[in-house]
Amino acid sequence: MTRAGPRLAGAPISWGVSEVPAWGHRMAAGRVLGEMRQAGLRATELGPPGFLPADPAAIGAALGRHGLALAAGFAAAVLHRPERRTEALASLEAAARTLAGAGAGVLIVAAASDAAGYDEREPLDDAGWEALTAALHEAGAIARRHGLALALHPHVGTAVERHGEIRRVLELTGVDLCLDTGHLAVAGADPLRVAVEAGSRVVHVHLKDVDAVLAGRVRAGGLGFAEAVRRGLFRPVGDGDVDVAAVLDRLLTTGYRGWLTLEQDAALDGEPEFGAGPVLDVRRSIAFVESLVGSPAPRR
Repeated sequence: MTRAGPRLAGAPISWGVSEVPAWGHRMAAGRVLGEMRQAGLRATELGPPGFLPADPAAIGAALGRHGLALAAGFAAAVLHRPERRTEALASLEAAARTLAGAGAGVLIVAAASDAAGYDEREPLDDAGWEALTAALHEAGAIARRHGLALALHPHVGTAVERHGEIRRVLELTGVDLCLDTGHLAVAGADPLRVAVEAGSRVVHVHLKDVDAVLAGRVRAGGLGFAEAVRRGLFRPVGDGDVDVAAVLDRLLTTGYRGWLTLEQDAALDGEPEFGAGPVLDVRRSIAFVESLVGSPAPRR
């Protein structure tokens, strides 16, 4: 599988930095960004509000001090309830403005439920699907106005997580996808099959690996998502049960040239010692991807 090296990005969630309330200890941005760059990553995703400055110029300055670009940003919004649409789209407008101003190329959106976190999901009825597709159309227009691609993120605990739901989105809308190998696997979808069916509509990628036993317990409802994360649901890429190599081969041989964001959702109880903690797992993930496709390409 020899080819030009991919563009590897990091995500603050790999260092335990999450938008979910009471998720766990949040490491400071300076340390996270520094460890990203030292590990060999070229870019980061934005992270939750408060992790980086709110002002786009300040975001650029903070990333520039560590030699990092901004690849994308994630926003969870309740898009399937008409009474919440104005609020949801306003939040996406603000996110898009920030991302574009800081130099990102992709706005990643998850179709959130009303619950805090991702331990509960709300399957959609026909009215919900109609509202969701209309809101995604408007979200796409927002992203385009700011020069961004919109990528819907099928995500555990949201209205779109399972294979049938993803297929319905592809059929009903023109929205593109963020292919997250871990969330797809936890939800019982085959990441390779989704990559094949979505084709060129994969515009952003999260590379994750998972423990299949814990994933099965989450899927069966016997274990909450947050608790599963604490127990090691997400593994360093190459150490779990997802065939990441097959997904990468499909993506790169069919022309994918976007960022590959290495993500391993983590929840921390405290501050790790320097040189220890999440960065060790990130380095394992980088080494595995490099063993498949070569060293990261120079940042453009």
